[in-house]
Amino acid sequence: MTKRRIGLKVYFYILCSLFFSLSSYSQCAMCRAALSGDENKAKAAAVNDGIVYLMVIPYVLVGALGYYVYRMKKKKR
Repeated sequence: MTKRRIGLKVYFYILCSLFFSLSSYSQCAMCRAALSGDENKAKAAAVNDGIVYLMVIPYVLVGALGYYVYRMKKKKR
């Protein structure tokens, strides 16, 4: 395989991973019990959005670090 094809596959994988991870919502058991019921739907949605927001930050940082390392190795060649 050529380097270009491998690079395109990596970018496609990252793009798909990003879109699929953004649609996942989760709560711990205690948060789910505290926010269950019809009157707490807005609060439950806000908690889910906060969880996703907090989950995305480490992925962005690790991705940026990986990209930086990739660029440094590419310059050495």
